Order: sequence, then structure tokens, then C-alpha cells
Amino acid sequence: MNDNPSSTEAESLLKIASSEGVGPPVAPLKLGERVRTIRRARNWTLEEAANRAGLARSTLSKIENEQMSPTFDAVQKLARGLDIDVPQLFQPAQVDKISGRRSITKANEGRGHPTSTYEHELLASEISRKRMLPYKAIIRARDFSEFDGWVRHQGEEFMLVLSGAVSLYTEFYEPVAMHEGDSAYYDGSMGHCVISISEDDAMILWVTSM
Repeated sequence: MNDNPSSTEAESLLKIASSEGVGPPVAPLKLGERVRTIRRARNWTLEEAANRAGLARSTLSKIENEQMSPTFDAVQKLARGLDIDVPQLFQPAQVDKISGRRSITKANEGRGHPTSTYEHELLASEISRKRMLPYKAIIRARDFSEFDGWVRHQGEEFMLVLSGAVSLYTEFYEPVAMHEGDSAYYDGSMGHCVISISEDDAMILWVTSM
């Protein structure tokens, strides 16, 4: 096997994803704003929330206004006072908005994108700024040597074998044979590739997070 990292397949798909506006930029989380949002959602005054957390009102005010960074002890007190787990303090608030987006791709009507080893059919291609990239692929490759090294890309990936049989190669594991109905979930930055081991070309469904 060629251990030199190669992203030919991944780069090809990600260029298409980029042209479709996949993956909206994520704004950095502001802890003070997050604390204020949770407090107001509970209809608590600044003083009430401070009392529940065992903090001075002025301290909580400074935290909410990004005028001071809380110590780990203060973060724990905030979490207890707001009745949430510590990790929830650092998660963006859920946006109460239904996008209503929907895309239907009829059989064999996806956007074609053939390569030397795979023949991709991009699904839901008319939707921009997707958070995941779904596509079917006919696996033409029969040997690892047909790839220019490992395929790598950002995000995580889910794979489901739709027909035929394949061998999934991953950088840190032994190759594994997979048949119709078998699936795998793996780190996309780990070197990987798929070859067909059935008489006919295999077909798989891939979903890649962005």
C-alpha cells in the first residue's frame, strides 16, 4: 500500500460541496451570551440566578457581559445554578426555527460525478449550505493500488452497502469485507478507501458530515 496521503477523491467531492455552499461557518461561542440566554429562558433575574449559583450578582453580571472569564469552579457553580450539565454551557443554543428545506432525488436522477475508482451520484444537490453530503457510489476499483494513496477529508462518514460486496480499507485497521446491508461509521481524516470484491461493481451509500 502507498502510505503517502492522497485526497484526490475527497478533494474532488469537497470542491463540489464547496460550490454548493456546504457547511455554514460556525461563529465562536460566547459563554456570557450563552449564560444570559439560559437565564432569560428560565425567566430569572440576574440576582436570582446569581443566588442559585452561589455567585455575587456583580460577578455574574461581568460573566454575562464578557468582562471576566469564570474559573472552573465558577463554571461548575453556574451549571448547577442553571440546572444543566457543564458541557451544555458550551453548546450553542438551539435555534427555534424550522427551515422547511426539503429535497427529493428520484432514482438515477442525482448529479453524476465519475472518477477513476468510483462513479458518484450526488443526492440533494440543489440544496446549498448542507451540513452533510449524501451520495451513492458505484465502486469500480478492485485493488488498493488503483488509488493514489489513502483518501482523507474532514468530518465523519457513514457508509451503507446497497448491493454487491466491498472491502473497506482503513488506515489503522485490517481490511473488512462488507456485504449488502452492512454499514460502517468512521473518521474521514483517517485514511480510507473501498474496493469491490463482488463479480459486479458494488454500490454503496455514503453520507459525509461537513
